[in-house]
Amino acid sequence: MLETDVCGVQFRNPLMLAAGIMGSTASSMNWILKSGAAGVISKSFSLNPHPGYKNPTTVGVDGGIINAIGLSNPGVDNFKEELKQINRVNNVVIASIYGANPEEFKELVLKVQDYVDMIELNISCPHAMEGYGASIGQDCNLSHKIVSASKDVSEVPIIAKLTPNVTDICEIAETCENAGADALSLINTLGPGMKINIDVAKPVLFNKFGGMSGRAIKPIAISNVYSVYDAVDIPIIGVGGIYTFEDVVEFIFAGARAVQIGTAVMDEGIEVFSNINDGLEKFMKDKGYSSIDEMVGLAHRED
Repeated sequence: MLETDVCGVQFRNPLMLAAGIMGSTASSMNWILKSGAAGVISKSFSLNPHPGYKNPTTVGVDGGIINAIGLSNPGVDNFKEELKQINRVNNVVIASIYGANPEEFKELVLKVQDYVDMIELNISCPHAMEGYGASIGQDCNLSHKIVSASKDVSEVPIIAKLTPNVTDICEIAETCENAGADALSLINTLGPGMKINIDVAKPVLFNKFGGMSGRAIKPIAISNVYSVYDAVDIPIIGVGGIYTFEDVVEFIFAGARAVQIGTAVMDEGIEVFSNINDGLEKFMKDKGYSSIDEMVGLAHRED
C-alpha cells in the first residue's frame, strides 16, 4: 500500500532521510533504514575534504532551526567507504553531492555511482561557502550545465535539489528537467536567516547567516511543490517541515511522489518514520486509497 516509484526506483514507503541529518556514517543511516525510512540521503560531500564553518553552526528559533554548517565533509574518497557499508537490500541509498563547477559534479558522479541507487545534486544550499550552493541553483544557465554534465556520465537517476530562494522556482525546475534531471527535490532550507544574541549584541551563528528548516517552512514547501508539479513532467520529492502523516499527505496531494524528513528527526527522534508510516497507512485505509500513486497531485483536480 505504501510503495511508491520515483523515476523507476522502487521505495517500500514514501519516506526518506533528508540530507544533512544523521547522514554522515553508514551506521547512522542503517539505523534510520531499520527505523522505517525506505531511503536515506547522505550528508552532502565534495571531491576534497571541507572543514565547513566553526561553531556555533545551529540555533533553534520559533518554528524550526537555522543552520550554517558550511557543507563540512571528509571528501568523496573517505565518504565512499561509508556508502559501501549501507544496507541496500530493499532500501534506497542516495548520495548528495556538491561542487563548484560541472566538472567537479561529473567527477563525483563517476566516483560514487557504483555504491548508490540515485544521486542528488545539491545546487541549493543557502549557507554554503563561496563558490557553492544556492548561487548555482539560482542561475538557470549554471544549473543546466551541472545537471547536464552529471547526466552525461551517470548510470543512476539524477535528482536536482532546488532552492526556494528564487524569483520563479518553476523556471529553475523546467531548466533542470530540460537538462535531463530524472527527478526534483524541493525545497532546500529557506533563507538566509539570522538570530541575534541580545546579551552580547552579536549574531549567534559563526557565519552570521544560515538556512531555516522546520515546521515554519512547510507552507512554502507545499506551495512550491504544487507550482512545480504543473510545470514539469518528472517526479517530485517533497521536503520541508514534515513531522506527521498529515504533512506527508499534503505533499502528496500537492504533487510529490515521496518526501524527505530532516529536522523532525532531531525534534522527534528516529521513531518519526514508523509513526508516520503507521498513520499514513491508516489514513489511506480509512479514505479508501489503495496506493500512493492514486493520491499524487489530487489537490490539482478541478471542482
